[in-house]
Amino acid sequence: MSRNDLFLRVCRGEAVSRPPVWMMRQAGRYLPQYRAIRAQTDFLTLCKTPELACEVTLQPVDLIGVDAAIIFADILLPLEAMGCELRFEKGEGPVFPRPVRDRAAIDQLSRPDVDATLGYVFEALRQTRHALDSRPPERRVPLIGFAGTPWTLASYLVEGGISKSFAHLLGWTWRDPDGLTALLDRIAEVTIAYLRGQIAAGAEALQIFDTWGPLLDEARWRRMVMPSLMRILDAVGGTVPRIFYAKGAAHLLDSLAELPVEVLSVDWRQPLDTVRRRLSRDVVLQGNLDPTVLLAPEAVIRAATTELLEQGRGGGHVVNLGHGILPMTPPEHARVFVDTVKEIGDRYVG
Repeated sequence: MSRNDLFLRVCRGEAVSRPPVWMMRQAGRYLPQYRAIRAQTDFLTLCKTPELACEVTLQPVDLIGVDAAIIFADILLPLEAMGCELRFEKGEGPVFPRPVRDRAAIDQLSRPDVDATLGYVFEALRQTRHALDSRPPERRVPLIGFAGTPWTLASYLVEGGISKSFAHLLGWTWRDPDGLTALLDRIAEVTIAYLRGQIAAGAEALQIFDTWGPLLDEARWRRMVMPSLMRILDAVGGTVPRIFYAKGAAHLLDSLAELPVEVLSVDWRQPLDTVRRRLSRDVVLQGNLDPTVLLAPEAVIRAATTELLEQGRGGGHVVNLGHGILPMTPPEHARVFVDTVKEIGDRYVG
């Protein structure tokens, strides 16, 4: 069956005619079609209704023309499966009314059957995979699954939601690091089962997000974040390409080079060619256009995208943003970014 497999081929280190392009948070609020669905339902219901999750996952494939789809879900869903009450409050984001801040609270967490508690994500993957396979070849693109690192999930659970200082979490790293490690290990167990379920349901690549790991210096990142992360990466290795993304992680590049991943996704703070020179091994890079560029005039977007392609030359490159697309981004600006890669990307694969 003919399909657009540029993304998977680059992830595997194979030669391609041009770099593939997709965008983190590409299924979301910048699209009027997504906002129309959200006007009819709350966020968690959207995540838990496979037909709707499938629909919004496919929107950027059909409307923007990206080379990969990423399943619509939320990284915090595994915590809810573990028995943690999760709410999304307007103006506050995710809220955990009963934070976990000591070993006694860890003991109260459940060890869920992921098929029973997270099966709606797997069903959304199956429906999306079937829908993609029925599209024209150029829109028959790979489907990405994802999860957050145990550290990032714990940051919300320990703080009770979004935090400015992360005082409870960071304080725990000093007060009782072994206790916090026990929480990270419990989350890792569920994450492994969750990602294996995503693969079985049709995910052809996995992206692991470490949003808050770079809060730590490198020595403490290796002590607190890396062990549970390595457990996850090793458990799903040899099945599908693994992508790792950490925001604000320039100080961690030496450690990131040790991760057994096929693709390293980086934010916009350093040019891709600089990142590649700093790494101690060859790895496909993903990124890393500053998302605010997509708020600029179209000529600026084309120029910045061209510069990004030049920076990515000389190694495997999945073109993406350096963070999620901003909600106020005009959809036509996102299309300019994607179309520019499709129109001139063949000049930058050698």
